[in-house]
Formats: sequence, structure tokens, C-alpha cells
Amino acid sequence: MELYNQYSKYLLEKYGEKVYKLPINLPLTCPNRDGKFGTGGCTFCYEGGAGYERDTSNLTIKEQLAIIRDRIQRKYKANKFIAYFQNYSNTYMPIEDFKRYTLEAIEEDIVQIAISTRPDCVTYDHLEHLNYLKENYNIDISIELGLQSVNYHTLKKIHRGHTLAEFIDCVMMIKKYPFEICAHLILNLPWDDITDAIEGAKILSALKINQVKLHSLFIVKGTIMEQQFLNNQFSLISMDEYIRRVIAFLEHLDPKITIQRLIGRAPKEISENCNWQTSWWKIKEAIEWQMEQRKTYQGRLFNYTGGSAFKNNF
Repeated sequence: MELYNQYSKYLLEKYGEKVYKLPINLPLTCPNRDGKFGTGGCTFCYEGGAGYERDTSNLTIKEQLAIIRDRIQRKYKANKFIAYFQNYSNTYMPIEDFKRYTLEAIEEDIVQIAISTRPDCVTYDHLEHLNYLKENYNIDISIELGLQSVNYHTLKKIHRGHTLAEFIDCVMMIKKYPFEICAHLILNLPWDDITDAIEGAKILSALKINQVKLHSLFIVKGTIMEQQFLNNQFSLISMDEYIRRVIAFLEHLDPKITIQRLIGRAPKEISENCNWQTSWWKIKEAIEWQMEQRKTYQGRLFNYTGGSAFKNNF
């Protein structure tokens, strides 16, 4: 039995060969920065949003795709790609701009468009347009939603600007369309514990989310959270505790949900603290090794849906 449902295998089975993401950066902001819901953004948020790797927002969509595609094709001989709108909130713009950007990303070797955004920034106008693209250009659609925590106290602490309710509402909207949904969670936010990690797995399973991205918390330079960290306003859990939370999360997660990643990464030059100063792949290997040693796997404790109390007693 496999330890967990890996994203790379899912893409290989779906498209018949390896598929690579081409990240796209747009000149965007979010309602938590421009004053709509607040200013300054989430306390952990880097000035450049999620686009750590590069700042290409001054280039057109096709120029960005061409640059990154060329590098990946030379290195991996890739033929199929996902256009990944990754930084900030990629639905937080006039709808006509959203339509123009996404249309520009449609090319012969693009098999999927992935939109990363906040759950309070998705409307039926966005979804109707994405459905138009799917039906008329034979292209798959996935929407990545930043949730970060299911604990509403923690969401308030990090100045997230929305609660779990907005996430649930957005998922219910998207579920009316033939799209896939990926949820982002940070499993070691200072105000969360392993119970929150397990509850996160249960909520995502109950909502029948398709994919999950797990992250550890980066303390990024220049953020509010960096100042809090340097002022000893909170402490970070150990790497061993993070591994314990990831395994507990996976054990309670529906085995059909695909895992895009177990841990993220950020450049050392912008991070005050990142992954306990350990390479991300070493932490990934440690998670997998411990799962093997414990003889556990994704979904081992997925036994709580569909009237489980009734089924287990009669």
C-alpha cells in the first residue's frame, strides 16, 4: 500500500506523461492589503505574495510561459504543462481583466489552468468564465484556495481577513462546476495544535476537496510575523512535532485526496526561519520514513463520515 496519494502519480495517470507547472505572476494585490478588508496583508505574507521564485509580473502571460517552458523543456523534455496563476489573489481584479489573462494562457501544450486565490474572492462570474474555457478549449480547471487553518481564532491572529465559513461557501460554489479544488494549510501556525491538524483533514475530507498543499510556516523578513517572532511573542514547534502533525493529518484524510506537497520552501535570503534550516526534501523523506516505520498510511483513520456512529453500532 502506498503511503499517500502523490500528485506526480495523479498527473501521470491523468495525462499519460509527466506534467509541469508554469508559474505566472500578475501585478495584483488582495483585499487584505488594499483596505477592502484590511491593510498589511496576513501577518506571514511576503511583499511579493506567493511568487517567491521570480518577479515576472512586468511580462505578458505568453512571455512568462515561454521563458519558463523553455527552461523546463530543456531540463526535463516536457510536453504538457499547467498554467499556474500563483501570486496573491488571482481572481481579485476586474472580471474583464481576469478573462483576458486566462484566455492568454491557453496554448496547445497547456492542459490545465490553475488559479490560486482567496476563498472570499471567487464569484460565479469567475466560475462561469472558467467553465466557458473548459467547454470551448478542452482545458482542465483547478482552483487553489488558501485556507491555512481551520481554527478561527488562529485565522484572526494571522489577520487572514476571512474565516472557515467563507472557505466552505466557496467550495460549495465551485462544486457546482467540473473543476478540481486544492486547499492550502499551514500545519504549524503558533496558535494551532495537532487537534487542529486532524480537524483540518476531517473538514477537507467531508467537503470532498480534490487536492491538498501542506506548508510549514516561513518566518519571512519584513513581515509582521517576523517582528512578533523576534520579540518572542510566540515560539515555533520542533521539526519532529511538524512531522507528527503531517502524519496525523494524512491518517485522517480521505485516501482519494491527492497530496500536492507535504512541505513548502522559500529562499533563505528572504527568510528569518524556514523549515528548521533543513532541506525540504530531507523533511519529506523523514515523514515518509516514519510512516513506513509505523506501518501507517493516508486514510488509515478515515472512518468518521457517512453516518459512522450508526454504522459502527448497528
